[in-house]
Amino acid sequence: MLTEKQRKQLRRIGHELKPIVLIGDKGLTDAVIAECDGALLHHELVKVRARGRDRAAREAIFTELCRATTAECVQQIGMTALLYRPNPKQRRLSFD
Repeated sequence: MLTEKQRKQLRRIGHELKPIVLIGDKGLTDAVIAECDGALLHHELVKVRARGRDRAAREAIFTELCRATTAECVQQIGMTALLYRPNPKQRRLSFD
């Protein structure tokens, strides 16, 4: 569980990131989950964008994606969510 200070730091870092994982019309597929899982393993902090859905559907997609990848949603704004999962073998991000 992230503290508010850690969330703030991750939001600051994530502000400059471009979305790596894009969720299209087919929604949350196994391929999207696998791609997000690989991106989290490599980057730890990933920006995800889901297009063409209403707010409740996007929230459900992001919640399910976090559950499937064991990531934590740092922030969700509109169609974009910022997900974080530390790499157990090699940490890339450190907290102050």
